[in-house]
Amino acid sequence: MDVGTLRRRSALLVASLGLLAVACGGSSGGSSSATSTPAPSASTAAAATVKLAPKTVAGKSESILVDSKGMTLYLFTADKGGTVSCTSTCAQNWPPLTLASGVSSPTADKTVTGKLATVPNPGGGTQVTYNGWPLYYFFKDKDTADTYGQGVGGKWFVVTPDVAPAT
Repeated sequence: MDVGTLRRRSALLVASLGLLAVACGGSSGGSSSATSTPAPSASTAAAATVKLAPKTVAGKSESILVDSKGMTLYLFTADKGGTVSCTSTCAQNWPPLTLASGVSSPTADKTVTGKLATVPNPGGGTQVTYNGWPLYYFFKDKDTADTYGQGVGGKWFVVTPDVAPAT
């Protein structure tokens, strides 16, 4: 086997594994590109402040939860009862919103009406929750307008201020 063939097969394998791991149980919807970028690590937004921002989600304008930098926050429907179930490879693609070292609780902008709290994250740290739902980012969201994680696998959704408590 020549070097060119070996390189092409290796690239195909890496791309296939990356696409397989992206959704933790589903394919991505929306208009995200198929190019692979390094997944961000867990994020500790400045003091884990959560606020509302208007965004276009699936072609419709609505208010959703974002972090202090304006990045979209998501919930995972498999997180029943507020238990974090997105770990390992899943958490590489869906990094949790965690508290910074030395911060004891998340803060909410005055526009946020639900309850912010925390749960231990199995990968380490303290993950922020909203109405009992652990909060995550999506690795394909690169700027504040992005909502590429909406509807991925039928299990990932942007967090709206009126989301029912996790049960």
